[in-house]
Amino acid sequence: MSVSVSVEDWVERLSGADGPDRYRHYAVGSVGFLAVSEIALWTIWVVQSDGAGAASAAVAALGAVHAALQFMLWRVALRHYLTAAGRPVPLVTVYTALTVVMAALGCALLSSGRIDDGDLTAFLVWLLMFWAGPPALALSPRRGAVLVAAVAVACLTGAGVVGLAGPSLLLAVSASVFMVPFMAVASRASGWSVRLIEQLAAARETQARLAVAEERLRFGRDLHDVLGRNLAVVALKSELAAQLARRGLPEAEEHMVEVQRIARDSQREIRSVVRGYRTADLHTELVGARSVLEAAGIDCRIEYGPADRLPTAVQSALGWVVREGTTNVLRHAQGASRCTMALRTAGPTEALLVVENDGASDTPSGAGTGLTGLKERLAGTGGTLATEQQPGGIFRLTARIPWEESE
Repeated sequence: MSVSVSVEDWVERLSGADGPDRYRHYAVGSVGFLAVSEIALWTIWVVQSDGAGAASAAVAALGAVHAALQFMLWRVALRHYLTAAGRPVPLVTVYTALTVVMAALGCALLSSGRIDDGDLTAFLVWLLMFWAGPPALALSPRRGAVLVAAVAVACLTGAGVVGLAGPSLLLAVSASVFMVPFMAVASRASGWSVRLIEQLAAARETQARLAVAEERLRFGRDLHDVLGRNLAVVALKSELAAQLARRGLPEAEEHMVEVQRIARDSQREIRSVVRGYRTADLHTELVGARSVLEAAGIDCRIEYGPADRLPTAVQSALGWVVREGTTNVLRHAQGASRCTMALRTAGPTEALLVVENDGASDTPSGAGTGLTGLKERLAGTGGTLATEQQPGGIFRLTARIPWEESE
């Protein structure tokens, strides 16, 4: 089977699973981009301020360390913010001390005449701007604000003492007043948004688990209502028929015919109950699949994608794909350790569900009657089912079902 990889597929693969994992990946990646940007700006500053002479190497080295500490502290601070782990106060102290040392170095360069006012203005604005984010996230809001304000005021005051004045000092102060609080608030807002996404994902998981529990209770209740009454009548009729038969009375036959009728009615009612049970929504199926696979020691990652926008009929059909894909992993994947279920859209009119797992044998797994029956079921909705065996024991099940988003 030919496989075409679109730009969207590459974005999905590089970004990780949908939900909190992907969002945290983006958040950490943006901080990494800031660290790289800081190194690039220090490089530009060193190149254009060649009057600093030998001190340029010190600025470049300290700037690289400052950028690395920025990235490290932000990740540690995010972990503290999300898990209530201990505050990284020692790392904040080291990071703050390095910032103050760099600010003092810049002021010393201006005082010695190796750089001009414009060089120091850019130096201080960049330094304070990049520094302000991680401490604001690592500390409490009040302590973070006090520390950020104190360091910014101290650095700008030191610059004024050594001779930074006029438009250059005004530019440094005005830029810092805008950029330093902005970076501090943006950093804390990023941590808050990551936590919010994780809480929403956890709430969706809880909702789906409650849906599974509610569906099981409904199923058990319906079976009790159907079988409990009918089995009681069957037992009573059978006992009465047995007594009449021992006496040789013809009424025993009538009671057995009644037992036969009740049994057939029970079969019909059970089919109706099971048919209703099989129309569970897609979220319930996905959570149930994760629960079963993780109980078997298989790490299951789910990308919900457009699940909430899909019509009920499409969700029901994809629910069958999830069930059969889960069964296929449990029965045919020897030593499977991971499974991914990714729900995406292939264009505006097609839903795409990809179930991928490792531990597949070299023999094709798509010859079973389960997958054959699933193909026939999807064909009734205009959908298709494809299987693919990849190197390294990777098996991929891909279901495509056309759909139209309601206005």
